[in-house]
Amino acid sequence: MYNSIGDKFSKRANEIRRSPIRELLKLITKPEIISFAGGIPDPTLFPAYLIEEATKTILREEPEKVLQYGPTEGDIRLKMELIKRQQRRNNIKINEDEILITTASQQALDLMGKIFIDSGDTVIVGLPSYLGGLGAFHSYGAEFIGIPLDEDGMRVDLIEEKLKKLKKEQIKKIKFIYVIPDFQNPAGVTLSLERRKKLIKIAKKHDLLILEDTPYRELRYWNKSIPPIFLLAPRGRVVTLFTFSKVFCPGMRLGYVLGSENVIDRLVVAKQSTDLCTPPFTQGILCEMLKGGALDEHIKKLVSVYREKREYMLNVLNKYMLPLNLPDLNWTRPDGGLFLWMTLPAYMDTELMFPRALEKKIAYVKGCAFHYDNSGKNTMRLNFSYPTMDSIDEGIRRLSQVIAGEIRK
Repeated sequence: MYNSIGDKFSKRANEIRRSPIRELLKLITKPEIISFAGGIPDPTLFPAYLIEEATKTILREEPEKVLQYGPTEGDIRLKMELIKRQQRRNNIKINEDEILITTASQQALDLMGKIFIDSGDTVIVGLPSYLGGLGAFHSYGAEFIGIPLDEDGMRVDLIEEKLKKLKKEQIKKIKFIYVIPDFQNPAGVTLSLERRKKLIKIAKKHDLLILEDTPYRELRYWNKSIPPIFLLAPRGRVVTLFTFSKVFCPGMRLGYVLGSENVIDRLVVAKQSTDLCTPPFTQGILCEMLKGGALDEHIKKLVSVYREKREYMLNVLNKYMLPLNLPDLNWTRPDGGLFLWMTLPAYMDTELMFPRALEKKIAYVKGCAFHYDNSGKNTMRLNFSYPTMDSIDEGIRRLSQVIAGEIRK
């Protein structure tokens, strides 16, 4: 064995952080543990039959295409289907050079870090924010400025104050503002229309790029939809990421990016050295499902089921948590997505509490994982899409017992 191999790793390799959620999933595979931890779709809803039929079609009609290498930019037929879908939904015209098919949106986050971030550059993020984004940007040497959230999403009004302070301190370049406007991961809150417009004005004033991440947008269960940021902003000001992991199935690893032609071109070049191309086989399956409208019908089913689960978890939280009579205990009531966010009294620490939760055979994600500065010790993220109704009831009951054991007398 080459004993000194550890000395050969690059500085970047040594600074890459493990994902707390990926590590956590290793601990919670036992069936007796009720998990609210992962951002995981309900596996009983995967459209296996539709995938089977689409697979048969593409293997029968075009095996030479779907089993071969494909262009880095993505299958042109899939791109055209996505362009038509955006036209129908948002009345926006996109050309094929403004779209890139990716191996889900996590790859897109990494590629954005790769083409924009130099070590020491600054990225403005929500506090809390999606840890996959934080991890991707950190791996390229990004430093972060956190903007707190409230029930209307990121406190956009605080960005101006931060920018003025940074200008005085002559800090390194701010590369972009990273925002998850719809049912934000992890907090579940939605950025209001007024704040979306203000964010665009700030970005234009300070010549900043907005990176809009939209994994949950189509999973809306309550209230009226708000236009995406890329639809409200001048062309080229926003790069928007989409994924099919939540509305189709994560195992397909499919997503896409919308952006200006020069950004897409740089992303394509960066992707060429990463995986050459997103699998043409899975692209072919998705294209077939989009053409026939099967995916849109499947999404309607997801919305119906997840809406019911959301309502059930909120009711169960009232049932078990309100009797604890903790004035600082509260949770968000998301209009969509897969998560809600719980805040406990300031003296409680969900990281220290986690082993006791595991003893009760219940799992969540500690809130500090979503804070680049390791704050948010008294918060946690709870997923409602994966567990069954019975598991939601029993899991929240167990969680209330764990929290009760932390109450200061």
